[in-house]
Amino acid sequence: MTQGGAARRTVLGAAVLAAGGGIAGLSGGSASASENGAGHRELPYPTVIGHRGASGYRPEHTLGSYQLALDLGADVIEQDLVPTRDGHLVCRHENEIGGTTDVADHAEFASRRTTKSVDGVSVTGWFTEDFTLAELKTLRAKERIPALRQRNTLYDGQWTVPTFEEVLRWADREGKRRGKRVWLHVETKHPSYFRALGLGLEEPLAKLLRRYGRDGRGAPLFLQSFEPSSIQRLSRLVSAPRVVLLSAASTRPWDFEQAKDPRTVADLVKPEGLKWIAGFAQGIGPTMDLILPRTADGKLAAPTTLVKDAHAQGLLLHPYTARNENNFLPAEYRKGTDPTAYGDALGAFKTYFEQGIDGIFTDNPDTGLLAAEAFRPGRRPVNR
Repeated sequence: MTQGGAARRTVLGAAVLAAGGGIAGLSGGSASASENGAGHRELPYPTVIGHRGASGYRPEHTLGSYQLALDLGADVIEQDLVPTRDGHLVCRHENEIGGTTDVADHAEFASRRTTKSVDGVSVTGWFTEDFTLAELKTLRAKERIPALRQRNTLYDGQWTVPTFEEVLRWADREGKRRGKRVWLHVETKHPSYFRALGLGLEEPLAKLLRRYGRDGRGAPLFLQSFEPSSIQRLSRLVSAPRVVLLSAASTRPWDFEQAKDPRTVADLVKPEGLKWIAGFAQGIGPTMDLILPRTADGKLAAPTTLVKDAHAQGLLLHPYTARNENNFLPAEYRKGTDPTAYGDALGAFKTYFEQGIDGIFTDNPDTGLLAAEAFRPGRRPVNR
């Protein structure tokens, strides 16, 4: 397909509605891909997704970060969900909160520091599943990577850890105030790990979505997970658009590890793997390296066929994560040697958008939006 803007979305939307069919493993249930996903066509193309809010400027996953992302113009705001001990869903990128809250300063919680195996990785710290919501609310959020984003530490302690229900209420208020629906991009984190603890994420998430009217096929919300089985389970509970996240090619989703499924991400990005995903999801969220690999010296190599292959299956692509700092940029877009300094982020965004992606996760929504303007609408991606 070579259509740009609204025309491209119309064709892709038709492909999404045509997708579906049987899947291996967990059933996609009654809410198949052929029934869902039309609502996302109201979004601009390419779509700019505020990654954990505006985390380039505020501590991530705080109402302050979400609000700033919306004020900067982000089309969609992302939340990552983990549970508390008493079953509330809260917004943290990880269940370990030593790096994103002031929990280490609370003597009353010192004994809760422990080591756990999370998705096969040994992690030491404090974990949301060991705290009630009331206890978690005594903590304050802080910047996760202060060495790279020292300016963000100015806002340490300004916000608590929000519940997802608080975010839904915030989104409803902002939508009414602005006269425009506020879109969310919601990830289930470590769903198999939490289900084994009796803290399954999908059912309470679906209950909240139904309560706030975000469960239907036209809901202003994407659901996402690195575990396909979580997306399959959600497809049986709600009809909102769904996205399977994809990490490095050599990795396996944790639910695949547990199920002894030998497929890796490299298998899932092949046409047959993408066809399987299209049976229960409307999109994929690949790491950008799956679209534009990097050479040994950190520069961008020739693009893969993933964009073309995913679109052939009617799947949207929301790759991650674009950031302003040299530390995160491909080598040819860095300026100077300071990893905290801004490089040529606009140039990098342009290259990303030229691949024909449908949206992008970014810590810097204002940068993404400025770059996206050249591709909205009527522009044609050069890679298809």
